[in-house]
Amino acid sequence: MKRIFLIVILAVLTLSAKAEYARDEIVDMALVYQGSTHRPEWTVDELTPYVVHTYADGKTDWFFDGFLFFDFTENNQIGFGPGYGKKAATRADWEWLLGRIFAKDKALDALNQCIDKYKNILGDPKFKHKLVLGVPTTVTGQQDWGSLNGNVLDFRSQDDQVTAIKWYIDNLIENFNKANLDNLELVGFYWIVESAKADMPGLTNRVSEYIHENGKKFYWIPHWGAVDNMNWKKLGFDMAYQQPNHFFDTNVLDNRLNDACRMARTYNMGLELEFDYRVFHELPNSHYSRLETYLKAFEDNAVYEKSSIAYYTGTRALLDMALSDVPENKAIMDRMARHVAERRNRFIYGGVDSPSTDSKVLVLTGKNTIEVVGECNHIQVFALDGTKLSENNKSITCQPGIYIVVVDEHTQKVIVK
Repeated sequence: MKRIFLIVILAVLTLSAKAEYARDEIVDMALVYQGSTHRPEWTVDELTPYVVHTYADGKTDWFFDGFLFFDFTENNQIGFGPGYGKKAATRADWEWLLGRIFAKDKALDALNQCIDKYKNILGDPKFKHKLVLGVPTTVTGQQDWGSLNGNVLDFRSQDDQVTAIKWYIDNLIENFNKANLDNLELVGFYWIVESAKADMPGLTNRVSEYIHENGKKFYWIPHWGAVDNMNWKKLGFDMAYQQPNHFFDTNVLDNRLNDACRMARTYNMGLELEFDYRVFHELPNSHYSRLETYLKAFEDNAVYEKSSIAYYTGTRALLDMALSDVPENKAIMDRMARHVAERRNRFIYGGVDSPSTDSKVLVLTGKNTIEVVGECNHIQVFALDGTKLSENNKSITCQPGIYIVVVDEHTQKVIVK
């Protein structure tokens, strides 16, 4: 009976999820390509345009509430995933990347300092900036990655691939906890490969299980037409954003953006907004108008009202746009920042910390707690294996992990840290 009930719960969850865009605890997440020596060093000054936005009238306000730090290559020579370099990264390369992420006065340390700086200027943001960190993807068949605990790992074995990835995740968590980054909350990890690979069946599911054991979430941003992008939940991901891939190729028609929005709604995904160095209005053959098309499509398709958004801005296009004196560049950045500010007011300052439901009841999570706020008739909390943990209690204490909460006829999945 318990098994049947769990199947019914998951079926309801799947059907309801497909009806709308996905909302994550991160409302607007900026992608920061960090690690490779051909990227910026990401100092406090370089990260400032990601933390705050200064409008054309001189007003400064908080900008993105979340950040994804990752890299897939070292200068296009060493690849931290399949096909990302001339040579697959080894354990020594993975350790080098860890050192880059946690370097003093750069990257995460600089981001933390930057938030501190503007807390003194703007006051407390009344939310904690969230952080997602990229995880290198093992290259199936690689035999020279290195060893752990005296055992040489052979990536012809999926067990060895999982062992290496777990080791890296452990190091990320350990280094983060030691770094005293008190303005940042590490909420999850990112799978850098943008399409499901036929040679790694089950790998993402096994990595997902380990991430969940650590009370974190698993993120993915598949490219347009990626294998299994619509099956992202079955791959073990907790949050996925669809790439429209419209900005880069002028042969791609504007309707691609409407198609991407439709796909995201259908498969309960977020959206990625995209631009790179070609965005500048003053450039010959500028792609400026293509960014305008993204903004309009997101406005027309209620993305800003209902969906979490990831922001791809190349290596440093957002930084350079923030430094630009060209009025058109300032205008479009102001337009984008106003949307972000409105979304923050709606989703964060408005008191909504978790994905909304159609009811007037909120299911909120804190450290080791699940709390139901609002009037309701029946509450049930289940573990993922179908075990009922609580009934008709508005507040329960539980271990970090993922739970299913059924409030009257509404079902949702929540994560407890």
